[in-house]
Amino acid sequence: MRDQSFVTLFIDEDPKPIGEFPAPVTFDLDTRKLTDGSHVLKVVSKDHQGKEGIKLIPFVVRNGPAIAIEGLKKDEIVEGVLPLMINAYGKGDQKTFMLAGSETPQSIPWWLVVGIILFVAWTGYFIITSLAVKL
Repeated sequence: MRDQSFVTLFIDEDPKPIGEFPAPVTFDLDTRKLTDGSHVLKVVSKDHQGKEGIKLIPFVVRNGPAIAIEGLKKDEIVEGVLPLMINAYGKGDQKTFMLAGSETPQSIPWWLVVGIILFVAWTGYFIITSLAVKL
């Protein structure tokens, strides 16, 4: 029988482990081999007496290009024609930075437009009342 604990790692429901290591372990999980989306890392530990412990760690992989959509939110109720702005951009790699398409343009928020209108109206009121005092 083994005299130390061992850790076995599984991804999702795959019966074949991605590795079995003596504890403690340092492990690099290469997510580039996984599809984008939700996954579960299953860690099974077994001590020297044969007792098992299991820990499930859900995580989300997003190695592909990021997708940003403006004009439609999750679970939003909509009707008619929707103007959408969609941007997809990759992260490049560790050595280069892709400038083109790395930022998603957004429309001006309604509260900023209202704030500008209120400021301009207040400025006009202030100027008119100041001129009336001088006369």
